[in-house]
Amino acid sequence: MKFRVERDVLSEAVAWVVRGLSNRPPVPVLAGVLLTADEVGTLTLSAYDYEVSATVTVEAEVSEGGQVLVLGKLLADISRNLPDRPVEVATDGAKVQLTCGSSRFALIQMPVADYPQLPTQADASGSMPGDAFTQAVHQVSIAADRGDTLPILTGVRVEIEGEKVTMLATDRYRLALRELTWSPSAPDASYVCLVPARTLSETAKALGASASVDVAFGDAQRSDGLVGFEAGRRRTTTRLLDGEYPKVTSIFPSSVDTVAVVDTQAFIEAVRRVALVAERNTPIRLRFTDGQLTIEAGSGDDAQGSEAVEASLTGPEIEIAFNPQFLLDGLGVLNAPLARLGFTQPSRPAVLSGQAEIDGEPDESYRYVLMPVRFAG
Repeated sequence: MKFRVERDVLSEAVAWVVRGLSNRPPVPVLAGVLLTADEVGTLTLSAYDYEVSATVTVEAEVSEGGQVLVLGKLLADISRNLPDRPVEVATDGAKVQLTCGSSRFALIQMPVADYPQLPTQADASGSMPGDAFTQAVHQVSIAADRGDTLPILTGVRVEIEGEKVTMLATDRYRLALRELTWSPSAPDASYVCLVPARTLSETAKALGASASVDVAFGDAQRSDGLVGFEAGRRRTTTRLLDGEYPKVTSIFPSSVDTVAVVDTQAFIEAVRRVALVAERNTPIRLRFTDGQLTIEAGSGDDAQGSEAVEASLTGPEIEIAFNPQFLLDGLGVLNAPLARLGFTQPSRPAVLSGQAEIDGEPDESYRYVLMPVRFAG
């Protein structure tokens, strides 16, 4: 095998495929990146760990086609630090020679025969704009569980009915739901799957800059349990989580008694400042009165802080407490100039959504439900 490729092209391609490789893979060959040079002038790089696969195809000057397997993280480190010159790669016995200007490296070939077969990605089930896909995943994945107690809660539930996509995640303390539209391949498309939140988030960051992202849910009659994403010449698959996701949508209150509207950025900055004196795992208190929101933290002999911001209130005054980081997570992904909070009682979940104007209608395409924290007094 022998090919020539631009340094930046190689570096970006390697970085894409190795992003999910484990530092301690269960099988040594899973630490490798598979390079396949085709004499038609393309170079394909692939990585796979039995859970997630990543493949990217780039243009290259191929003198001799072939296939080699080399350590992925090492190749990424080398390609990232090469001088800004074309890179020449060629096999030489049991080694892979890499030359860039006066820099020369000899990498050990790993056994290609021992590398697992990459999963086959099904035809696209539909597509959605890259920016909308990235935003939706970011808004929902913040609420997914990061622990191992209930693995099913580490996923994002994706449900599709026709042109409507609903993403949902919860860690039992908050719940995030985002609705958006996509362009399905079939008008009666219907899918429900549970995608690992971490993998979905990394995929959205990597593919979201593209104009459009294709999603492949595969054949409902098959049991391979994969979902695929593709944008441009980058393709990735991930194995789905098994199990029945809890019916958490019942947490959404059917009606609210009090509605408060606050400038989102002013709210975020005030919460950050006041939370500086909050002890670990202690809540901050929010007191909503006509025209004002007062944010407080600390009590007794502890450090204390408070700040007031303007707020529009409809309904009875209310005082409620939240985990400050959970509140900031929801506000940070709201993507709206105004934050709208709906309350029933201080002991019941509150709903956070966005709003463009004080007198405008709320944008309920994204809703973030936050469980309150009990506090004394």
